[in-house]
Amino acid sequence: MEMMGEQLIALPQQAVWDALNDPEILKQCIPGCESVEKVSDDEYRMTMVAAVGPVKAKFTGKLTIVNPVPPDSYALAFEGTGGVAGFGKGTAEVSLTQDSDTVTLLTYKATATVGGKIAQIGSRLIDGVARKMAEAFFAKFTAAVTKVGE
Repeated sequence: MEMMGEQLIALPQQAVWDALNDPEILKQCIPGCESVEKVSDDEYRMTMVAAVGPVKAKFTGKLTIVNPVPPDSYALAFEGTGGVAGFGKGTAEVSLTQDSDTVTLLTYKATATVGGKIAQIGSRLIDGVARKMAEAFFAKFTAAVTKVGE
């Protein structure tokens, strides 16, 4: 599955970059996230609960930052397992562009694959859930960082 999107965020680019690298802000914004722990400068360990149709599971996994170019862009590699529910893995490219002194344009492109019970549910349902999760993350992220910037 592939997803793309963009958000205008009413903060300078450096502030948005800092928030994208703050485990506490990420935890608040990722739907179903229970924990985000920074393991190293470029790796996080995560736990989250996700439901796709009738399958609900706790996923544990890692998120690795690849090719960071502060404060302009980075790529993310993620993988997680949910026991008998299955697994998910993928990549995302995130780019920040200063739109004005106080507004940043965040764009993203993500690809993901799932396997196990979750994959048996059907790609349309999975795609819909993934898109809703991405939209919810960016809505929460924009609200959280704008609030912090006030």
